[in-house]
Amino acid sequence: MLQKKWFQLIVAAIAICLLIFLLHEIQFFFQPILTYISAIAIPLIGGGVLYYISRPLVERLVRFKVPKVPAILLVFLAFIAAGYFIVQFIAPIAQQQYTKLMDNIPEMVQMVEEWVNYWQQNQAILPDNLTSTIQDFTENLQSYLQNISAAAIDVLTNIVSFLFSVVLIPFFLFFMLKDGERLLPFLTGYMREKSPRFADSFERWARSVDHTLYTFILGQLTVSIAVGLLLFIGYVTIGLQYSLTLSLFAMLMNVIPFIGPFLAVIPALLVALFQDPIMVVWVAIITVIAQQIEGNLISPNIMGKALHIHPLTIITVVLAAGSLAGFLGLLFAIPTYAVIKATIAHFYQEWRDRKAERPV
Repeated sequence: MLQKKWFQLIVAAIAICLLIFLLHEIQFFFQPILTYISAIAIPLIGGGVLYYISRPLVERLVRFKVPKVPAILLVFLAFIAAGYFIVQFIAPIAQQQYTKLMDNIPEMVQMVEEWVNYWQQNQAILPDNLTSTIQDFTENLQSYLQNISAAAIDVLTNIVSFLFSVVLIPFFLFFMLKDGERLLPFLTGYMREKSPRFADSFERWARSVDHTLYTFILGQLTVSIAVGLLLFIGYVTIGLQYSLTLSLFAMLMNVIPFIGPFLAVIPALLVALFQDPIMVVWVAIITVIAQQIEGNLISPNIMGKALHIHPLTIITVVLAAGSLAGFLGLLFAIPTYAVIKATIAHFYQEWRDRKAERPV
């Protein structure tokens, strides 16, 4: 019985459950470690994301015989110039459009109430409970929108405060770019003295994870910017109000895999509906065109199929992570899943290789 695979799987499952239970019981022991990790998590994650974004620029400058430290400083200057351009030229227009949109909310609410009242007066077949639900929603629609706008302002305020408070990210980024390539040889150097085979396996795993994160972060950022530009051009072409604010919102939402594009189009459709009902059709057409260009031209050429994640898996992972960890869960769900998948695939391949080496 001890040699049966089903028995070994049961024993392994029981051992894993016992390990989880023991870790839960002694979690106080790991509290100082978790506190330390949480303290450096923000600059580490922020620096890591910027590292994958800026690493190709540094590598290209190094190929053109630019010393590494000056190349890093040039990349920092490029970030500063981009930030200055955004703050000086894009942010004021977006802020003006956002303020005008918030000021027009009462008028939009009144128009919705008039539509619903007209519809109710001409629809006598609706059940009473549905009619009361619709009426309650329309009566409180303005308060709902005000709460949403207030929450959005709070979120934006927290983001701005967060960006100004995280002063360690540039330092993390600088040393990641300067010494990042030395980390893997440093770790495998000690391992190779004890077990060369384990060192080679660890190096392959680290490079696989590095490629996965690089592909996702750089690819997702490029795709989001491209989709935002496409939508902005389309919105300006059809004369949609608040086109810059709506396209920036769409660009941010596209960072969320799969469900982001659906969330991004909702405000644009609502604004189009109040501006001119026929504009809804044009917004839908522009969104479909942008998503088709992204799905058939941009994503395949930038991200390729390096992640190999099925769309149904993406939906499941994103929804589960969103319910467990909120907005941060939506952002980090897919890269975390991709890293776990790459790790499992690596160990499975190692197991198959070792099994193939065993004598029959």
